[in-house]
Amino acid sequence: MRHLITGGAGFIGSHLAEALLARGEEVFILDDLSTGGVENIRHLKTHERFHYFFDSITNKHLLAELVDESDVVFHLAAAVGVRLIVESPVRTIETNVYGTQLVLDAVSKKKKLVVTASTSEVYGKSEKVPFREDADLVLGATTIGRWSYAASKALDEFLALAYSKERKQPVIVVRLFNTVGPRQTGRYGMVVPNFVRQGLEGTPITVFGDGRQSRCFCDVNDTVEAILRLVETDRAVGQVVNIGSGEEITIEELARAVKERTKSASPITYIPYDQAYEPGFEDMPRRVPSLEKLERLTNFRPATPLLQIIDRVAAHLRKRMSNQLASVPSRASVAALGKG
Repeated sequence: MRHLITGGAGFIGSHLAEALLARGEEVFILDDLSTGGVENIRHLKTHERFHYFFDSITNKHLLAELVDESDVVFHLAAAVGVRLIVESPVRTIETNVYGTQLVLDAVSKKKKLVVTASTSEVYGKSEKVPFREDADLVLGATTIGRWSYAASKALDEFLALAYSKERKQPVIVVRLFNTVGPRQTGRYGMVVPNFVRQGLEGTPITVFGDGRQSRCFCDVNDTVEAILRLVETDRAVGQVVNIGSGEEITIEELARAVKERTKSASPITYIPYDQAYEPGFEDMPRRVPSLEKLERLTNFRPATPLLQIIDRVAAHLRKRMSNQLASVPSRASVAALGKG
């Protein structure tokens, strides 16, 4: 089969492409490299069944052509990361809502199955833990920028389900809970790669808020496996499904775990939210998924231990930091060049 991944040069998209190729599938990716990167797919570029296009999903003609070539579309292209969302709310709303509308419009002409990636952020300030797919969504005031992401992704879900109901378009909506692993960048506020990088560098491990907020971190390979199992399940079509881990940890405990696993001497410091992001920033005290629906549909439940995930992220970052050091000319070589 042929598969199109929008945002395919991103963190999750590149792992999904890798998994599909390993299964013998053909993969097309479309990415404008705004948050993804060529380094994520460099090892795939020479694969005979891998095709990459560095362009925007707003290129309607290219998008239509790639949809026509594909049997299944994975729509992962989106503005991601709390920092990017707070700093660029216009880009967040436009990218997420308009981009999803373009993809849904393109696939609906051919009735190709589309998997639309949503987020646990849509649950907002709900206190009904664990979060169930049919639970009410509780968002904050429109004057608080961070809720623009949750609102835009909720609208994406409404759009996808509307296309499913009104135009008989096959869709699956997946709500992802803190997917982590190698190749994830901390550039936009992702906490695990940021903590691991700080631990390896010996700089302060910076916890935003009081650190008592808790999250569940899901290994990217488990996320990809869950998505692919849903695609193979007819009963998943037209459904919204949580994908995440059931292992809950506070951010303070995460910082301590990273410090221990990286054998770091870094101090753990705390930064108030209004300094880290913006005045009035709100965060959820707990974010825990109900995984009953995922398990019922796929007979699969993500189970990779968090400590194992931290070790994998640390190994990846150590290798990356080592390669960066190796590429920096030594003082002796610079001096020799100067003499020449």
